[in-house]
Amino acid sequence: MNILALIVLAVALSLALNLLLKRLDVSTIVGYIFTGFIVATFFDYAKIDQHVLAELAEFGVVFLMFTIGLEFSLTHMKRMKLEVFVFGILQVTLTALLFTYLSITLFDMTMKSALVVGMALSLSSTAIVLTTLNANGDIHRPYGRYALGILLFQDVAVIPILLMVSFLAKPSDSVSDIVLGTLFSGFIVIFTLFVLGKYATTKFLGAVVDSKKQELFILAILLIVLSASLLAHVFGFSYSLGAFIAGMLIAESKYKHQIEADLVPFRDILLGLFFITVGLQINLEVVKEYFFVIAGLTVAILLLKAIIIFAITVLFSFPKRAFKTALALAQVGEFSFAVFALAKSYALVDNDVLQVLISVVVVSLVFTSLAVKHVRAFTNLFYQNPSEAMREPICSTCIEHHIMVCGYSLLGQRIVEELKSQGITYVAIEHDRSLVELGQQKGDSVFFGNAASQTLLNALGVKDAIAVIIAIDNDEKIRLICEAIHNIDERIDIILKVSDRRQIEELSDLPIKGFINQNEKVAKLLVDQALKCEMA
Repeated sequence: MNILALIVLAVALSLALNLLLKRLDVSTIVGYIFTGFIVATFFDYAKIDQHVLAELAEFGVVFLMFTIGLEFSLTHMKRMKLEVFVFGILQVTLTALLFTYLSITLFDMTMKSALVVGMALSLSSTAIVLTTLNANGDIHRPYGRYALGILLFQDVAVIPILLMVSFLAKPSDSVSDIVLGTLFSGFIVIFTLFVLGKYATTKFLGAVVDSKKQELFILAILLIVLSASLLAHVFGFSYSLGAFIAGMLIAESKYKHQIEADLVPFRDILLGLFFITVGLQINLEVVKEYFFVIAGLTVAILLLKAIIIFAITVLFSFPKRAFKTALALAQVGEFSFAVFALAKSYALVDNDVLQVLISVVVVSLVFTSLAVKHVRAFTNLFYQNPSEAMREPICSTCIEHHIMVCGYSLLGQRIVEELKSQGITYVAIEHDRSLVELGQQKGDSVFFGNAASQTLLNALGVKDAIAVIIAIDNDEKIRLICEAIHNIDERIDIILKVSDRRQIEELSDLPIKGFINQNEKVAKLLVDQALKCEMA
């Protein structure tokens, strides 16, 4: 079977499995993992370059980290000091020490092997947890904030963990040399991306937007993400860290929401490929031989990690929030595969042990894809009382009960002025960069982007909006916007300005609550003014 045939097979299998699992309300991640497992078990995939496939799949996590970076500027990071630097440090350190100790005492591993295993097991799944939390909206909840803070620290911790594995394999290297080299490389990466990249990126995107070519805008974003990832990789860091920093650079720019909307398809497809490669690593013979060992280790690891995370977070919050955070992060993450792969190349851990651990990680990932989706419902079985509101919610706009205005031309600007005069909360979307800049100069809440993008509409809180006013003249764009809103929620009210009855008839199949016929309104006003003149 050639490579193209295997690709077609994998796509068909993943599509069929996910359509079936969707009816059972099971995460598509499970479908992707089982697709990889089926291909690895029943079909010949030896001709595929596994290294190239793994490199390509890793960019699913890269794009995920970039979109996460878009939500977290330096200002947000300062607000999350507790979650990132307290919870994160305590969780990684305590978990790594515990599993290192257990590996030595219970499984008679050497100190080097035990350290590698302990550090790998301390990591949780950024890809699954954040994908699920973003999908169900829990990323904005208190426990979602806790989970995100810990995951962010874990992603940064991957760098020193991989360096530690290299150090353990080469004991002749000086610790001080490794530390100094890492700090120097880190300084170069951060200086280049933050100091030089921030200003250059904004001007670069502005020039691309002025071309009014959507494909060039997407291409420019891909260039930024891949360049930042490559820069970080060249200096010894992970691709995902470079992507995360690049996202933070653009987090406070007016292009943020449109970038996120355009990248979602790339991110989700590549994440699917990533989880297929996870399934490819499952060895059926190892699973059969060590089935009970794998099952026992999975349960023990999930339980011990959950206890540690609960104990850390409950000191600073309510038990219910701590319980949800612990349940969300109890699994072993995808970055552990990178740690195990490096350990295997250096022969630090026995190959049979690695195969068992890989199976444990996969099982824990499958468990998580099911558990995180229903974490609140499961937690409510034990904790009936509601948790308190989040102190400082982290979200794109943090608004609700507002009116969304699509279009910021002359009519859109007048609508915004009227909303402001009445003290009504609003948010406007405009695809013309010059109009966005004009709105920002006037202090209006105007965001750059395509109003027909469901991702952008969701990011700006369309579900919580009182109504959506469409203030544009292009019938095709109006239809696309209305269909996008309808697909999100049929109950969202849409108000539309039209110029004649023909438009009303052509758009009558769309869920539009109110049509304002400008010609009829103007005609009535003109007649009223004329009659006033006659009476005078």
